Amino acid sequence: MVIPGLLFILVFNYIPMYGVLMSFQDYNIFEGMMKSEWVGLKHFSMFFNDPRFVEIMRNTIVLSLFKILICFPAPILLALMLNEIKNMAFKRTVQTVTYLPHFLSWVIVAGFAMSMLSTDNGSLNMALEKLNIIDEPINFLSKPEYFWTIIVTTNLWKTIGFNSIVFMAAIAGVSPQLYEAASLDGASRFKQMFLVTIPSIMPIIVIFMILEIGNLLNAGFEDLLLLGDAAILRSVSDVIDTYVYRVGIGSARYSYATAIGLFKAVISLGLLTLANYLARRSGNSLW
Repeated sequence: MVIPGLLFILVFNYIPMYGVLMSFQDYNIFEGMMKSEWVGLKHFSMFFNDPRFVEIMRNTIVLSLFKILICFPAPILLALMLNEIKNMAFKRTVQTVTYLPHFLSWVIVAGFAMSMLSTDNGSLNMALEKLNIIDEPINFLSKPEYFWTIIVTTNLWKTIGFNSIVFMAAIAGVSPQLYEAASLDGASRFKQMFLVTIPSIMPIIVIFMILEIGNLLNAGFEDLLLLGDAAILRSVSDVIDTYVYRVGIGSARYSYATAIGLFKAVISLGLLTLANYLARRSGNSLW
């Protein structure tokens, strides 16, 4: 039963790793990797000396931190609140409504966001005008100062419901006897949440936090490419993945793009190992 999964990982994750050799070459598509000229760390040096290096790393890290600080605890809070709902019909309705955005592609979600933020009958601008907060519509998607807020908000809306499933399952596995004991000791439902529920699901929370830290350099791709493609937003929307796409696919600089991707992978592995080491000291870790 495990063989199909192992084959999938082997074919799509390990065999393609042969391609990282391109990062140490001036790769020529006509000559192939076997005959392309070896240049060592040339492309890594080019990336570190790139005038946009600091800007790209800043955007990547800041956006990832915002997503971790806001989008990581949100599903946990939603799961905790849903666990307190006793009306099953209402609970299922809320779950369905919050799960639905996960199954929409980023193209559709980006379309929703563009429509809502539009200066021409966009619902947000209309609401702000009705409340006399603004005098004329604001083109939110052309102003860099609003971009990070838009990206984090759309990610939160899209992921909060589906990501809460794991935490709902973890909460369902908590022994009812713990709640009964806490109730007999006089703990309210609110105190039971902090004294029983959260400590019981803490191992799951720690494991997912380790994975989030390991993905610190994965600030997103589709959302940033669809919502931040305008040239005026590049200073705040370009992250490692979108930059690799532009120089690798758009400019056909395959070796340079591969070097950036390998740099990102090595740093991510280091962050994952460090996060796991720190979590192990608390008694919860991946390995």
